[in-house]
Amino acid sequence: QVQLVESGGGLVQPGGSLRLSCAASGTIFSIYAMGWYHQAPGKQRELVATITRGGSTNYADSVKGRFTISRDNAKNTVYLQMNSLKPEDTAVYYCYARLKVAGWGTNADYWGQGTQVTVSS
Repeated sequence: QVQLVESGGGLVQPGGSLRLSCAASGTIFSIYAMGWYHQAPGKQRELVATITRGGSTNYADSVKGRFTISRDNAKNTVYLQMNSLKPEDTAVYYCYARLKVAGWGTNADYWGQGTQVTVSS
């Protein structure tokens, strides 16, 4: 019923920038928060940034000052602008949404399929 589709990943040099996008679709009643998590090889998935429908944001310490999360509520889309990228940012980035499906009264978590971000010379 709900699908999150990411785009914008790819290969970039250290110090470069990428912008990730994620659009949520389906029988969505409301979205309470969206965000991004990443998972590097051999490591656990961890939070990168989240944003609520009202605009409140939360960032991992490692990306503060470099990444900016934003959203377009009308399009059910979240973005992650990644600047000053470092090799350690290399990971699969997963879109996340906490939302309420039409017809149900409980929030649930949904995940995208992931998009690869590689920072390398």
